[in-house]
Amino acid sequence: MSAKPFLIDEYVRWSDVDMAGIIFYGAYVRFFEIAETEMFRSAGIPYASVFDRFDVWLPRAHMDCDFEYPARLDDNLRVAAYFTKFGRTSIGVQFDVAIPEKGVLAATGHEVLVCTDRKTLKPKPIPEELKKILQQFACTETVARAGLGLKGGA
Repeated sequence: MSAKPFLIDEYVRWSDVDMAGIIFYGAYVRFFEIAETEMFRSAGIPYASVFDRFDVWLPRAHMDCDFEYPARLDDNLRVAAYFTKFGRTSIGVQFDVAIPEKGVLAATGHEVLVCTDRKTLKPKPIPEELKKILQQFACTETVARAGLGLKGGA
């Protein structure tokens, strides 16, 4: 695997926090979605192009998130998005969210995309050309977290 996660920086905004000023758990989904969308764009294949070019959808079959450290209003978050697995019909995507100024991991997320036929929504093999394009952002957790500036992988 290549050693290159996709990175974005985004601030925790007022709409992302609860009454205690700590990021609301659901806000992480927005950060994941931004990172994922921009990762595809950076790979040279924006989502709209994926769907039309390969005549597939990539719905999420699974998503989870672990919370490690409470991000707060105006914290600058650095999100690493990267592919961890290319199965026959599915793609594993990992998200690691760090607060660089504090040197901590705030949250981790994982999702599974399933390649489906656009008409029937039945799983179908991931097009080889699509896998090849996305491989540039395939890496290990250790490499991704080093890219976030986190020592020791956490």
